[in-house]
Amino acid sequence: MRNEITRRGLIQGAAALCGTGFALAQDQPTFSTSVKVVNILATVRNKTGSLIGNLGQEDFSVSEDGRPQTIRYFSRETDLPLTLGLMVDTSGSQQRVLDAERGASLRFLDRVFRDNKDHVFIVQFDSTIQIPQALTSSIRKLADALAYVDTETRNQLRIQGGGGTLLYDAVVRACEEVMKKLTGRKALIVLSDGVDFGSEATLQEAVESAQRNETLVYSILYADPSAYGIFGGGADGRRVLQRLSEDSGGGFFEVSKKQTVDDMFDILQEELRNQYSMGYVSDKPVALSEFRTIQLAAKQKGLVVQSRRRYWAQR
Repeated sequence: MRNEITRRGLIQGAAALCGTGFALAQDQPTFSTSVKVVNILATVRNKTGSLIGNLGQEDFSVSEDGRPQTIRYFSRETDLPLTLGLMVDTSGSQQRVLDAERGASLRFLDRVFRDNKDHVFIVQFDSTIQIPQALTSSIRKLADALAYVDTETRNQLRIQGGGGTLLYDAVVRACEEVMKKLTGRKALIVLSDGVDFGSEATLQEAVESAQRNETLVYSILYADPSAYGIFGGGADGRRVLQRLSEDSGGGFFEVSKKQTVDDMFDILQEELRNQYSMGYVSDKPVALSEFRTIQLAAKQKGLVVQSRRRYWAQR
């Protein structure tokens, strides 16, 4: 006979499974220690785009593949530890905007980063993928690494036989090599014009890697209109970054003449600190590992919920 655990044990078990603490709903039954919790991080905005941070567990509904589920764990904590991967596009098309990206990234980290609590790693991608700074809790190391994040030189391009932008491969590598080993709140911040050139992975594979490893992708579209000359180019970049963000549960931002990259980081900072954490136990046992669809909604009309759309049910 399976052992039953107490309410306190359930909270501890959920924290171990999800990497974060949840407030247990009142009068919930106990579960066996083999229970698997589906963790969801969500952001809620009203019609004007303002963040809504005062909702309770009863204000949400969740379904899996169309079947209603019961939210077992819920928290509005905004002080949970955070793991970030800062991903900087250093291909030739970003040369003119890279200085602004570096400066804004450092200012963002200086405001949002908490020593000995949050962890960050840096990825730069062009025709190759590099990790100039592995996961660290030191803001000094991050600042030093950012100073050396730069576009490829002509000599490097000549040696490598031309340029490239391995955006999809970089997302997959960050998720599979770093995020896969971690629990809790995990997010990638992608600074790019969204153009991929040369990746072995597809956009779909990049999205699925983020979903499988429970990693939110926040994209900041920062494009240099003159980078592609008279032939244009980069038209699909917005679509690519929007899909990476929306399907993983993150957010999409676009730098413009009216809104700077610093403005985008300010919005992102506020969003990261105003997330809801919730979890449920699927009513369908996992017979075969597969992706399952999640539909999370706010019961109040006029509210828009931003959360991941699928999760990987591991047998």
